Amino acid sequence: MWLRLTMSRSLRNQITFLHVTVDYARAVFLISILAWDLKHEKTASHIPDPYAIEIGNPAEIPVGYEERWMLNVHAIDTRGAEDRLGCTECRCDLYNITVSEWGRPLRPDYKGGLLCCYDHTQCKVKQGFQGTRRSLYLRYTMEWVEWDSDTIPVKIFIFDVTDTGKRLNGSTGYGPENGCLVEYEIKSCSSSDTAVNECVDVKRTNLTMPTAGYLIYGVAHQHTGGIGSTLYGKDGRVICNSLPTYGEGKEAGNEAGYIVGMSTCYPEPGSIQITAGEKLVLESNYRRDQKHTGVMGLFYILIADRTPNRTSLSQAPIHLHVNMKGSTYAAAIIALFGMAIAVAVTVHSRLKKWRGEGYQPMLA
Repeated sequence: MWLRLTMSRSLRNQITFLHVTVDYARAVFLISILAWDLKHEKTASHIPDPYAIEIGNPAEIPVGYEERWMLNVHAIDTRGAEDRLGCTECRCDLYNITVSEWGRPLRPDYKGGLLCCYDHTQCKVKQGFQGTRRSLYLRYTMEWVEWDSDTIPVKIFIFDVTDTGKRLNGSTGYGPENGCLVEYEIKSCSSSDTAVNECVDVKRTNLTMPTAGYLIYGVAHQHTGGIGSTLYGKDGRVICNSLPTYGEGKEAGNEAGYIVGMSTCYPEPGSIQITAGEKLVLESNYRRDQKHTGVMGLFYILIADRTPNRTSLSQAPIHLHVNMKGSTYAAAIIALFGMAIAVAVTVHSRLKKWRGEGYQPMLA
């Protein structure tokens, strides 16, 4: 399923609620991502001119509400950790977690993931380690430019390799009961697997593209152990192949053993078209030389319904179109430094429950 999330605040009071609008089927959800976590520090995220992400459309903001920004920061301190990789993969035994953030018992087969490393949880450290208090800062720069008639808006699709397509009772919720797990576990190789060189986990899912358009940008999201992901179209044609780059040092942005970037796809305008109803296959590959928990196999694509009139495109910074005053639009050129995701979410007073085991509030 594809959900569009926008963030607003009621002008009548200070209470903020979440409103999720389902626009299409079988993609994960639509979010405006303006920054990558450390795994994606070296991932190109700009949108080529004249394309842009459009938000802030007055027609889509409920009457009595205004748009606001939210930063979702997930930082894990691995100083002195007994198992650094296990900490970053949120292994439940290392965090000594048996219940979720909302006090619900975890599934017996849930070994690690975001349900085990929520706010204020601490990963196991080496005996005798005494960490010092640190202050961390997030820095970002925001600039505004005027919208012009040549700008072409794009739609964001985020596909999840764990999506089985199963929907219970017509529900549009986002969670395990509806076929979306978001994260999954990689089991380590057996000795027989290693002997025949089959130490790779290959996970695939079938998807249906709900709308037609031209591919503008594509990139995968994987965790440590990932060795690449591919989105295939009809008859097995490759729409986009995205491979990880691993760090080799100790300095920020080049941490040894961690993914520090994913290769991206910027096809020539109009060269890759996806038709409405086209059957897609998403494949995500991980090494199995050791077990991994809480891994993800997401694939982000930007789709435009037309190509520009002019023949040459410049590689401009990422643009996000926002309503400034009344019906006047502007584009935000945003560079975010740090481990954060900027999300636009629309508010609605009939929020029932945006936190729970179904992962509704979770952003990768």
